Amino acid sequence: MNVVYPVFIDIRAKRCLVIGGGKVAERKVRGLLREKADVVIVSPAVTEGIALLAARAQCCWLKKKYSADDLHGAFLVFAVTDSPTVQERVVSDAEALGLPVNVADQPERCTFHVPAVLRRGDLTIAVSTTGKSPALAAMVRQMLAEQYGEEYAQLLSLMGKLRPLVINGARTSDERKTMFQKILHGDMIHWIKSGRWDKVRHHLQTVLGPEVHHIMNRDERHG
Repeated sequence: MNVVYPVFIDIRAKRCLVIGGGKVAERKVRGLLREKADVVIVSPAVTEGIALLAARAQCCWLKKKYSADDLHGAFLVFAVTDSPTVQERVVSDAEALGLPVNVADQPERCTFHVPAVLRRGDLTIAVSTTGKSPALAAMVRQMLAEQYGEEYAQLLSLMGKLRPLVINGARTSDERKTMFQKILHGDMIHWIKSGRWDKVRHHLQTVLGPEVHHIMNRDERHG
């Protein structure tokens, strides 16, 4: 069993280097751009999609063969070429510089893996098979998607607004834990899913008092 440490990383404005310009590279590029990364592609040729993104200044395309100098300043490195020799060079060079590297179709050479991701607002659920079976990760993600709907995004948004009330109102960490557990009553998610904000309001006022009134007014309008 591979031992990996799950972690979420903020890559906004971070230089993420993609070595290769094919369809797999394009998927990586689009995924990185969604997270607001500073994406640089190194490849003599790229897909039409990547070329269009570069033409729109959404990413930077270095139309050249890979060299070790390309790694300087990189935060994450993705090796997605169709050349085993180039792939191995990228891995060796990245490891020498202590840079995390992800290698297409070679999980044993990766120092980090990209999971299948399900998003519901600010709730993010990641599924990883450490590269052994992306298809299985995608299947599990789909199963989770059927279980966790948009109501969880609404619940999380509400919890974020209630958090200051709990933090300020509880004297100890144990009290805060108990209050959060009371808020996340077993029926809360069902009330939100069915639009029963009256039930949510009553429950929260019972736990937290009338201070929740103005918060609930905003959430009911967007619920």
